[in-house]
Amino acid sequence: MPELRDVNLNRLVVFAAVVEAGSLSAAADRLGLAKTMVSTHIQRLEAEVGATLIVRTTRRSNLTEAGRTLYDASRECVRAASDALSAISATSGPLRGTVRVAAPVDYGTLVVAPALAALRCAHPGLDVELVCGDSYVDLVAERIDVAVRLGNLRDSSYRAARLGQYLRWLVASPAFLAGRRLPKSPSGLAEFPFVALSTLAHPYTRSLSDASGQRVTIRCKRAFLANTANACRAATLAGAGFGLLTDFSIGEDLKAGRLVRLFPQWAGEPAAIQAVYPSTRQPSPKIAAVIDALRTHLAKSGSEADQRRVSARRKASGEAPTAARKR
Repeated sequence: MPELRDVNLNRLVVFAAVVEAGSLSAAADRLGLAKTMVSTHIQRLEAEVGATLIVRTTRRSNLTEAGRTLYDASRECVRAASDALSAISATSGPLRGTVRVAAPVDYGTLVVAPALAALRCAHPGLDVELVCGDSYVDLVAERIDVAVRLGNLRDSSYRAARLGQYLRWLVASPAFLAGRRLPKSPSGLAEFPFVALSTLAHPYTRSLSDASGQRVTIRCKRAFLANTANACRAATLAGAGFGLLTDFSIGEDLKAGRLVRLFPQWAGEPAAIQAVYPSTRQPSPKIAAVIDALRTHLAKSGSEADQRRVSARRKASGEAPTAARKR
């Protein structure tokens, strides 16, 4: 039976990289080593533990049962050591290294990118990589440090930090509404063409609620189906149908009159915006910095939005701005 003292722990880093990269060549590129050196490390690790860990083919490397057991433990060891090194570095200076962040396309473009840009300006030694996509991201397999997710979490094995929440609003373009008579209640929208997001479990069934707690479910008419939120917004702007779009993505469209909000007292159920990261005792300094940057950006954006709403109300009522009233 192998003992810990018989195993070169440096090889666990190489082993974990091979599993996550999917091949010896890809792991060699990631680690900056020759492929022959990576292969040698794996062979020696297998000799040290007394078991075959990886079955190698010309294209991929597949784990054996023993390999899976060792990888699950190695992954936690490597991550814990990496977090400890980051924590040590953080106490002696600014953040350094690389942080990889994943986010949905629309939220990543509108919110995450500017927040990370501000973080990068504060820490010039930190390299930021933002990966935007509307498909589910495996944090470990894709080496993601933080993923921003909208709605309910699919995997409870990750830790999560709540950033805020968002709503979906009923909207349509003026061109789409021209010549159409709106129904008296949201349920009447079932007869109107609808722009749907295909990545949802039930893209044509939409649930709404109002401030009093009333709820209604609409079975929408098939008209336009797209696989990204950005495409749904574009189609709604172009008049393909009405949409149920996220409030953070259409604020400027409403302000400019490109979209009109339908039944303003109704909205989709509030949904959480969360930053998730692999389970550790505490987030690394880089992860904590990303979460803080996102919260700071959201707080600033919220304050600016509040100021715009107050200004709009004053303008509508004819009330003078604060500075003018003081004079």
